[in-house]
Parts: sequence; structure tokens; C-alpha cells
Amino acid sequence: MAVRLAGRAARLFPGYRLAGVGTLVLVRHGQSRWNLENRFTGWWDVDLSEQGEKEARSAGSLVAGEGLAVDVAYTSVLTRAIRTLHLALAEMGRLWVPVHRHWRLNERHYGALTGLDKAGTKERYGAERFMAWRRSYDVPPPPMPEGHEFDVRGDPRYAGLPAEVVPASECLADVVVRMVPYWYDALAPEVLAGKTVLVAAHGNSLRALVKHLEGISDEEITRLEIPTGVPIVYELDAALAIVDKRELGDPEAIAAAAEAVRRQGDR
Repeated sequence: MAVRLAGRAARLFPGYRLAGVGTLVLVRHGQSRWNLENRFTGWWDVDLSEQGEKEARSAGSLVAGEGLAVDVAYTSVLTRAIRTLHLALAEMGRLWVPVHRHWRLNERHYGALTGLDKAGTKERYGAERFMAWRRSYDVPPPPMPEGHEFDVRGDPRYAGLPAEVVPASECLADVVVRMVPYWYDALAPEVLAGKTVLVAAHGNSLRALVKHLEGISDEEITRLEIPTGVPIVYELDAALAIVDKRELGDPEAIAAAAEAVRRQGDR
């Protein structure tokens, strides 16, 4: 309710802001090369497309235009998120702020679907199974077999982790389990210290965090889409409750981008 009231007040009264303790800014990485090719990506390391670089810079410009001065930034250990953060911070003139990278902010692992064309997968397995793998809360895709061409279990960035921590497949519920402790251990203390915290991550790691922050049900979260390159700004109070939420950018363009994400899998 607080989120809806704050959003309505912001539309009725331009410049309206509710005071909070700290500010959290979430940005899904810009379009990646595999986003462009409509492929399942997950933990595989893919760079940004040219459009993705533009989206990252635009996100930085929007945050700066909002008058937000980022104090500290967080991202995953995947190139598309790291470069999105770098380009956004450069646009803000704040490349000097502390940056923290962590695997808990990675995209969810798509298992054996990694690298497959989404439309082709939908045609092969049917819409129902495709949507269960892609958007259900607790149904993971088939696990990735060892030796798969996109297997990351031997990747040096995960060398220090116990073998069982690097997944063979994940559903959104699994991402919530790994994401929420990082929220409390790393991100929340910075917010409570009154800082403006920027998180550049992935569609599903951000959906997991948004689910927790907003108390979204397991059923409702399946319908939430987070478009690439659109900053989401939360003002949080001392209890880490949301007192204001807003998306930066043109509302029609944001809605169109969310719909484009929703329709992935269509030819």
C-alpha cells in the first residue's frame, strides 16, 4: 500500500519525495548479446550488445538526472552486469565509488537450457512447460550435465566456493534463498547507514530482491518483468520498509520494454 500511495503522490505532485533513511537503486543490465539472440543465458558469461551499452549509459544519465549521488555499488561476477555498472557510473561521473562483486547477485542458472533459443525451446517442449521453466517460482529447468559446453563449474571465479554451491540449475525460489542473505549482510547495512546504493544485476536476482522488499507472493512474482536498463529507485526507512518507489524514464517506453521481456519465446 505504501508503495502505491507514494507512486500516486509522485504523479500528482511533481518533485514529491517521501523521506527515508537510505536509497536503493536497482538496474537490470543492458541488453546482452544473447538477449539480442533470444537465448537462455544464466551463469554463462556474455557481454553487452551495442544496444545494451546505450541502455547502461542511459540508466546512469537517468540516475544522475534524478539528483541521486551513488555512494557504493554492487554487481554480480558476470561481464554484462559489471560493464553495465561501469558505464552507468561513468555517465554519473562516479567511477571512484567503491564497487563490490558477488556471485549471489548472478542471474539464475538455466541448467540444460543455457544457450538454447527461447522460441525454439517453446516450440519443442510446448508453451506450458516452457513457461514453467522460464517463469514459475519453484520449477527449475533440467539440470546441466557435467561437461556441457556452457558448464561453469570449472570457472576460476567460483574456485573458492564449495562444489555444491555452484548450481546445475535454479528456479526463482533458489535465487531468493541465495539473494536474501546477501541483502541483509551487504546491502541493507549500507542503506541503513543513509547511503545511496546502486545494484546492477540481472532479471532474476533483481526479481528475487524485489519479491523480498515488496512482500510479493510466490504467484504474483511470476508476472513481474524487469526491463533492461531501467533504474528502479526505492526510499527505505529504518525498518527497511519502502516509503517510496519510482521507475526512471518514460512510462510508455518502460511498459513497452517490460512487454518485450514478457513475450520472449515468441517468434
